[in-house]
Amino acid sequence: MKTLDEFKASLTNDLPAPGLSPALTALWYDGKGNWRKAHAEVDHISGPDAAWVHAYLHRKEGDLANAGYWYRQAGKQRPSVSLAEEWTELVNYFLRGQA
Repeated sequence: MKTLDEFKASLTNDLPAPGLSPALTALWYDGKGNWRKAHAEVDHISGPDAAWVHAYLHRKEGDLANAGYWYRQAGKQRPSVSLAEEWTELVNYFLRGQA
């Protein structure tokens, strides 16, 4: 999977594509509306990339204090863009990393 359109099209599937990174798997589940499963995919992973996804998920949840912590762990500022725009930015970022 190399493009945002392919990633979005895969959301009609029952399971994520094999070989997706944990970050993309989390974003896939989030795209399916399964916040809990998305969170479980990154909750046990360390590093700035996982922290960025974790931050986004807590921002989406409405827990801005927790999101702030995770944005700091990721070395990012909490964005002023919509959640949908941040999701797209994250997916594009991680798709580039999988190429």
